Amino acid sequence: MKPSKLVTSGFKRRRPFHLKSIPTLALLCAAVFIGSAFVVTDYKEKISPRDMLNMFRRTKSTKCEGQCSRPVGTERLPKGIITKTSDLEMRPLWGAPLKKKSSINLLALAVGLKQKENVDKIVRKFLVHNFAVMLFHYDGNVDDWSNLRWSNRVLHIVAAHQTKWWFAKRFLHPDVVSRYAYIFLWDEDLGVENFSVHRYLYVIKKEGLEISQPALDPDHSEVHHKLTARQKGPLVHRRINKTLPGGRKCDENSTEPPCTGWVEMMAPVFSRAAWRCAWYMIQNDFVHAWGVDFQLGYCVQGDRTKKIGIVDSDYVIHYGIPTLGDTAQNKTDTEASSQTAKKVSSSDSLQEETSTLNKTDARNAVRKQSLTDLERFKNRWKKAVKDDDCWTDPFQQPIKKNC
Repeated sequence: MKPSKLVTSGFKRRRPFHLKSIPTLALLCAAVFIGSAFVVTDYKEKISPRDMLNMFRRTKSTKCEGQCSRPVGTERLPKGIITKTSDLEMRPLWGAPLKKKSSINLLALAVGLKQKENVDKIVRKFLVHNFAVMLFHYDGNVDDWSNLRWSNRVLHIVAAHQTKWWFAKRFLHPDVVSRYAYIFLWDEDLGVENFSVHRYLYVIKKEGLEISQPALDPDHSEVHHKLTARQKGPLVHRRINKTLPGGRKCDENSTEPPCTGWVEMMAPVFSRAAWRCAWYMIQNDFVHAWGVDFQLGYCVQGDRTKKIGIVDSDYVIHYGIPTLGDTAQNKTDTEASSQTAKKVSSSDSLQEETSTLNKTDARNAVRKQSLTDLERFKNRWKKAVKDDDCWTDPFQQPIKKNC
């Protein structure tokens, strides 16, 4: 029996489209390949090696546009080798570093040998809490500190007759001290019997203070500004409600220093962010930093009436002992000198009196220079505000348009 024929009902059998199009696609691909070979050959003949290099550079530039900008001066270095910051940790000349807890806060002190005993008390209190410590020796004497047990654990910077702010501008660059959460930039003539480092750090963190200082014991301190005097009761105070010398009234509505948002310069404490700003405001060509304290509020991230405060729970005594331009003697030294003076001859007494007068003249000259720097800083600030069309005072009504 013959097999039956397939009935197609009048329609021709068609191949699927994808099978039918394969030969056509193959021909098109071949044509494109051959044509591109001629085009590329012709293009290579027209483009120079310099143009090809420029094309490569443009492509690479486009690829790297999203990367963060590099520090100035590092453009020729590969990104992975750049170390942007530093610290004050000492390293051994050989072998692995000693395993110890890294310091997270810094104490920097301007010191002279006459206050060695008092500085010893301050430094020992901070070292217990694993602070990095840097001493600025303004009298040029370092060797006589070597008998202290902690002497080889701290950094000693020497420059005769320079101020704390001179040292800070040159040796506390923000990139060097960026690892430290808080920077204590203190004078040497502070009594710390009623000061707890641990509690102070707890309070300023709790209160959100970016710039602070310990309150001054009003019964035993030389207090220059009423805001810094200790108030019994609160952990922190940020303003005063009193009438200042000269008739200025401070009340709950005050928003400017020295009624609020202000610390004095003998014992300021900065957060990392606040110090990065404050360092740039210290003028490199000024000897003293008078006037800077009134502008520190611009260096807090927010409201200066809230971010700056005086810590009452941990207070210090400010002895107010003159240093630069004088011998910086404490009371014990003065009493000993008085007893010795009774035994010297009249000629020696005359020589000592002359020396005292010279020291007095030097102190007066230092104070005069401080006042000069204050006026220069005020004028420089006013000029900077006037010349900067892109700056708006965050603590006043805007008077200039932003760029």
